[in-house]
Amino acid sequence: MLEVYSTEELIKILADERRACMNGERLNLAASASGNPLIDRFLKPDGIQKFSAYRDFKAAVHRYQQQHQVSGIVWRQLTIKGKTLGYPAVDEQLVALSSDLEILKEAKAAILAFWWRVTSDMDLYLSINAGKDYRQIMPNDVRAIAYRTEWANLSAYGNSNFLEIILQLGWGKPEEASYKRGWPTSGSEYIHAVNPGKYPIC
Repeated sequence: MLEVYSTEELIKILADERRACMNGERLNLAASASGNPLIDRFLKPDGIQKFSAYRDFKAAVHRYQQQHQVSGIVWRQLTIKGKTLGYPAVDEQLVALSSDLEILKEAKAAILAFWWRVTSDMDLYLSINAGKDYRQIMPNDVRAIAYRTEWANLSAYGNSNFLEIILQLGWGKPEEASYKRGWPTSGSEYIHAVNPGKYPIC
């Protein structure tokens, strides 16, 4: 019987392939620039060929995932202000299966409960204008967004001097939720929590 690669093995395979593509060991020679001479003169052909080679390989891995039902879920652990949460997230290089989406939906309540515990004394900002700007919001605004979304993800940056905790509230496929790639069937809103009087930087 054919052995199926695990989630962790696929992540390593993609990382190795990405490194090979960036080092010029893999090129898609058929890849070309945009076709617009004004834009093309600013683009390096080998850069496009490297990017295209990796994109094609990643698409093949995603097909493999679907065919063999290999989960895109990785389990992360985040410790903030002495509190720790273990939670599922879809690896940035993989796609979510239908069963993965169910796991994410089930974890949403625990992620939100943790978020409220660690951000209770922080200012909240909604990312707007494709992440180029922020608008301060209130806890009830976050609750309204959370009510309309299906799953959640967390990340944190900084130290004791400056801390930024980012809550991603999404719907649809996680791999299409960022940067409005899958809008409107997939998407997400980002809430940034920062210490009082501070402003988001991530």
